[in-house]
Amino acid sequence: MSKEMIEALDALEREKGVKKEVVIEALEAALVSAYKRNYGQAQNVEVDFDAKKGDIHVYAVKEVTEEVFDSRLEVSLKDALNKNKGYEVGDHIKFEVTPKDFGRIAAQTAKQVIMQRVREAERSIVYNEYSQYENEIMQGVVERRDNRFIYVNLGRIEAVLGRQDQMPNEDYQPHDRIKVYVTKVENTTKGPQVFVSRTHPDLVKRLFEQEVPEIYDGTVEIVSIAREAGDRTKMAVRSTDTNIDAVGTCVGPRGQRVQAVVNELHGENMDIIEYKDEPQDYIANALNPAEVLRVSFDPTNDHDCTVIVPDDQLSLAIGKKGQNARLAAKLTGYRIDIERESDVDDTTISSEPDQLSENEPQVEDQSSTSEQNVATDDTASNDAE
Repeated sequence: MSKEMIEALDALEREKGVKKEVVIEALEAALVSAYKRNYGQAQNVEVDFDAKKGDIHVYAVKEVTEEVFDSRLEVSLKDALNKNKGYEVGDHIKFEVTPKDFGRIAAQTAKQVIMQRVREAERSIVYNEYSQYENEIMQGVVERRDNRFIYVNLGRIEAVLGRQDQMPNEDYQPHDRIKVYVTKVENTTKGPQVFVSRTHPDLVKRLFEQEVPEIYDGTVEIVSIAREAGDRTKMAVRSTDTNIDAVGTCVGPRGQRVQAVVNELHGENMDIIEYKDEPQDYIANALNPAEVLRVSFDPTNDHDCTVIVPDDQLSLAIGKKGQNARLAAKLTGYRIDIERESDVDDTTISSEPDQLSENEPQVEDQSSTSEQNVATDDTASNDAE
């Protein structure tokens, strides 16, 4: 070993970001292993690497004893006192035992161990760098794909985009630049692994934070997001400043802010609604663009409610394949049962406790059984009629 070794370690630290101390520690451990294996030495060996000169010295550490039983591990008190008058029984003394040809043997034996430590150090650096981006947005370049994943280059690492995290309305081609949401960063035996998504609801949240300064600074808060990726998203917002319109702020002048998010998601529809503290108002807003006449809650279950809509609004309230009602249920956390106004008799109307307006239209008695349309977190029972 020589000064060239020191220069190589310095270059490794500059180019790879691997600290020289980490490599030296790995080198010393590897040289101890190499010496024991090649010279059959006992376990009392230490290797000292001179970080300034690049020299290596091997020492046998022996314990001072009254009587020597194993000369490889022990040294007599008499011999120790000849070396230094200050030694006592129980002290440990280092004796240099560096072989003449040890440099060549050490280099051959230690190479793989050193390279492994270097790889581990590099992996640790990459993991620490990207773990801080968990739950954040990053921009990457599509590199390649296989049967399971699309691989996105994030700079120093390739992230994986699984099938369930791919937008159904997007076709990913090599060299495409895309924004992804980092869902998880793992430090595996094969190195750091970054998982990203284009379908996660928080991707929408992070995109709005980038486009709307009021969301980023906390003036406008995103309360809840319900998303069917590639098709439609409902987002409930509220303002902490009474002088600021939360919905208008998110939409932006001439719709520029929301349009930027829609463009990034390749045409995904955005419904931005105002969050209300009163559950019936919140649920009514969540079913936009449909008009809601009243909302009542099941006395036996606080999270079950019935929504009355005009006859001509039923299809709009449910949405295509139940999407509007389904997203409203996800957004609010309520199980929503939608009924036509004409299916509700006068008794139900007059006794209804939770009304959205004081002047409710009177509905004639209906002899037929009420038809109910239920929206849960998973599905809606009726499609748009």
